[in-house]
Amino acid sequence: MRLKEQEKNWKDKLHEIIYEADTREGKLFDIILLIAILSSVLFVMLESVDEIQTKYGAILNIGEWILTVLFSIEYILRIVSINKPARYIFSFYGIIDFFSTIPKYLSIFFIGTHSLLALRALRLLRVFRILKLARFIGESNNFIKALKASRAKIAVFLFFVLILCVILGTIMYLIEGGDNGFTSIPRSVYWAIVTLTTVGYGDIAPQTPFGQLIASIIMILGYGIIAVPTGIVSSEMTRIHDLHLNTQSCPNCSYEGHDDDAIYCNHCGSKLHD
Repeated sequence: MRLKEQEKNWKDKLHEIIYEADTREGKLFDIILLIAILSSVLFVMLESVDEIQTKYGAILNIGEWILTVLFSIEYILRIVSINKPARYIFSFYGIIDFFSTIPKYLSIFFIGTHSLLALRALRLLRVFRILKLARFIGESNNFIKALKASRAKIAVFLFFVLILCVILGTIMYLIEGGDNGFTSIPRSVYWAIVTLTTVGYGDIAPQTPFGQLIASIIMILGYGIIAVPTGIVSSEMTRIHDLHLNTQSCPNCSYEGHDDDAIYCNHCGSKLHD
């Protein structure tokens, strides 16, 4: 019984250091991890420069191997420190951690796969946990909730924009014709989408006065349309109460985003800390 308690205490301490940033050790761990990730990405970028690769290729390779071993140890510790390893392994961060570590090992057998190590840049998302800006974490969660709440309205809006582009593209096809680059309705619809989104590649342009007038109206309309999704999401965000969250992670399912005074996990119901 005492052995099990010691094992549990050891796992809880390891979980607190690796998955959370509320403690001094947790902050230090995440800062070291962030530096290692930045260093690894920098090594990969430098290796792509021929002059640097020729002079310092061996040093960069050694440094990358050291970092790869560290990332491998970190990946194993993350699996060991939780009760349900599959939750981490198949989570977003778990998949990113795996695919950002394995390329260096694959480079032993396949040339060129080490360049995939640039995927480690995605792991910089953990910087939000290092900064421990609970207010911003809460706002990001509120933004996600607002997007989910407004997805139906946004879908209707996008469907309306698509219909509008089809109509405008068809009109421009009739007005300009193939001689001016509008060789088909799909190509004309492509032009309408590019113009309405104010991108304006310039590969197709109306030549007739009437076509240019319609193009001007579409461009002005594009600025108004851009503001619509922002208004939809903003209105939803005003309805969502700001939550006071911290960086604590459930030791059972690794779910994050709990209230400051939370005792049990919002996802699986397990006790967060003893």
